[in-house]
Amino acid sequence: MAEKLARNSYLTRNVGDYPEKITVGTRTYVKNSDLRYGTNPHQPAALYVPEGGHGTIADMKTLKSGKNGLSQTNLEDISGALNIVKFFDKPACAVMKHVNPSGAAAMRPGETLRDVYIKARDCDARAAFGSVIAFNVKVDAATAEEIMSTFCECVVAPDYEEAALALFNNAERFKLNKQIRILQCGDIAALPRYVEDNADGRFDTFKVLGDGSLVIAAPLLTHVRSAADLPAASGENKACGPQVSTVEPTPEQMEDLLDAWYINISVRSNGVVIVKNGQTLAVGTGEQDRVGAVEQAIEKFSLKYKGPNTLEGAVMSSDGFFPFYDAVEVAAKAGIKAIVAPSGSLKDADVIKRANELGVVLRHAPERIFSHH
Repeated sequence: MAEKLARNSYLTRNVGDYPEKITVGTRTYVKNSDLRYGTNPHQPAALYVPEGGHGTIADMKTLKSGKNGLSQTNLEDISGALNIVKFFDKPACAVMKHVNPSGAAAMRPGETLRDVYIKARDCDARAAFGSVIAFNVKVDAATAEEIMSTFCECVVAPDYEEAALALFNNAERFKLNKQIRILQCGDIAALPRYVEDNADGRFDTFKVLGDGSLVIAAPLLTHVRSAADLPAASGENKACGPQVSTVEPTPEQMEDLLDAWYINISVRSNGVVIVKNGQTLAVGTGEQDRVGAVEQAIEKFSLKYKGPNTLEGAVMSSDGFFPFYDAVEVAAKAGIKAIVAPSGSLKDADVIKRANELGVVLRHAPERIFSHH
């Protein structure tokens, strides 16, 4: 009891104590709001936005608030989910949980936005419980009704139909989600996507280390603008000589590979993403070895995926290169037919040769996309 009282006392003394304005280098920020808490309830926190500027999150409006305000965890999941859907010109949805996507999906011909949400949710419906959901388009009533059928923390989108807002506010009908938070974000197109978008450094990130030291770094963006930026893998070493991927992908596989790459940018490394028909079938994340991330994703598919797809014919992205060809063998055995990963391994040629033998498409991305949250 004494420990609990002390913790509450600490929290009470610090909420609201953050300054109204802070400056880091040449950038000044003003306090937008005190948060419900930081990462955990005993950690006070506040949200700051660029002074005099606008942003997708800085301009966010609360259309429906829950019992309490947003936490740092909520905001990080909102940011991570928007960081996925920003890449798609077609309707897309990301379901975020603990700063990792539990699932994401993009629209394919003949699908509705509700279908896209179900695809994102059912990659891992168990993990999606209490999640943050983001869309890059206006949310319609059919999608809102589906969202309200299971528990979630927040929904963020650029706009909502009036009928959708009415459903989100119907606490009597949807008692499980009566505290759901509905947020309208600012312009998603204002978010940086490609490396060139940060030429002036205005999206640089700050990371505070354990002793208060500060790392300022360029944000994790990509050079990949289209499938044309994912060429056939090539490499050479003394053991194998020059090797080039000879298995030709279908247009559908290339579209899925591009989707998988964009989603993987927001997955904690080591990360792999398995996609089919615009739907994540599994997300492997946080493993310390590459083949372990592939094994984890395949295992998660067998345990948690709910939907019509199988791994047969799916594609996979990897946020780092393959040090050995074992990960490709594991993926191929599960039915995966196309893979995108960066080059850079001493055994790139061995990996390409083995992929050709297994009949697996192998494409090289121009960069590594490790995400160390």
